[in-house]
Amino acid sequence: MNVYFACSITGGREYEAVYQAIARALLADGHQVPTAHLAESNVIDVETSVAPQDVYARDAEWIRTCDALIAEVSVPSHGVGYEIGFALSLGKPVLCLYQEGRRVSKMITGNPDPHLKVISYTDTTQAVALIRQFL
Repeated sequence: MNVYFACSITGGREYEAVYQAIARALLADGHQVPTAHLAESNVIDVETSVAPQDVYARDAEWIRTCDALIAEVSVPSHGVGYEIGFALSLGKPVLCLYQEGRRVSKMITGNPDPHLKVISYTDTTQAVALIRQFL
């Protein structure tokens, strides 16, 4: 399955270890994850060399061609919110995961779209299990 993984880049990287665990689990399960590099520690350095228009074109195409979008939303991110809305507008199934106890935008938690699931997790193991169940 082709999975678009969305996570915060410029909004904050405090959940980077979770992002990495999710991306690695998806790849280990045999999924195509064109955004797996976004979980890596050097992503800010890598992405700063790409023009904003190129990032938009690349990511929009990846969302258009994905089978599902998985987003870790514990850290607020304009880009991740946009990606979620874009995927939903295309009828893509979207799973938003967040660390239990974190506050998540009501634009996500209150969205009644049947293609959207929003679930909290307590640890990385549970997050990966929820993703596997969703897929």
